[in-house]
Amino acid sequence: MKKFEAHILVVDDDDGIRELVKEYLSQNNFLVSTASSAEDAFEKIKIIKFDLIILDIMMPGKSGLEFTIENKKKINTPIILLTAKGEASERVKGLEVGADDYLPKPFEPKELILRIKNIINKTKVDTKKRVINFGNTEINLNKHLIIKNSQEYKINSTEKTILEIMINSPGKTFSREEIGSIIKLDKERSIDVVITRLRKKIELDPKNPKYLQTLRGEGYVLWIE
Repeated sequence: MKKFEAHILVVDDDDGIRELVKEYLSQNNFLVSTASSAEDAFEKIKIIKFDLIILDIMMPGKSGLEFTIENKKKINTPIILLTAKGEASERVKGLEVGADDYLPKPFEPKELILRIKNIINKTKVDTKKRVINFGNTEINLNKHLIIKNSQEYKINSTEKTILEIMINSPGKTFSREEIGSIIKLDKERSIDVVITRLRKKIELDPKNPKYLQTLRGEGYVLWIE
């Protein structure tokens, strides 16, 4: 029986793009399912556990952003958003609500494969126990979870990767360039969005962070008591 690298759900209302992405991914040893709308995708994820979802932002009915918000509340499957070139604000919104990556249309199929593999590798189960406690916060990297004052917050694969490198080097300053190269994001604004999202989950007062701090002109540092 053939062993696939991952099972991916491609969600796009454009039949041509949907089938093109499916064909290319299938040629690269991925098992692929498709959906023509967010509503169709919701029905599929009820019965199938996917390793990753490729999702168009602009669709009739529920948008890709609405799907991302609901997905992150329920099953937290990694998501790559497909966006038109002029939708910069939509890309930022997508990252803010929990998408793991984005790719503007038109895109190079090889770049899509690289981004998929990067996310899949980041989400592979690590058997080492990694539970960190500081202040009123617990970070459980194995469960993709932050617990702050008994409130649970899901973290996506990108957030998990940032926390991993910072937890392993507490007190070390990481520049935006370093973080961007690790999580495969090259836009400073996008990196800032991810850090802001993490602060909201970790800090009691995200506007005056105690743990995940900015060093002006240098980058970000995590201080763990």
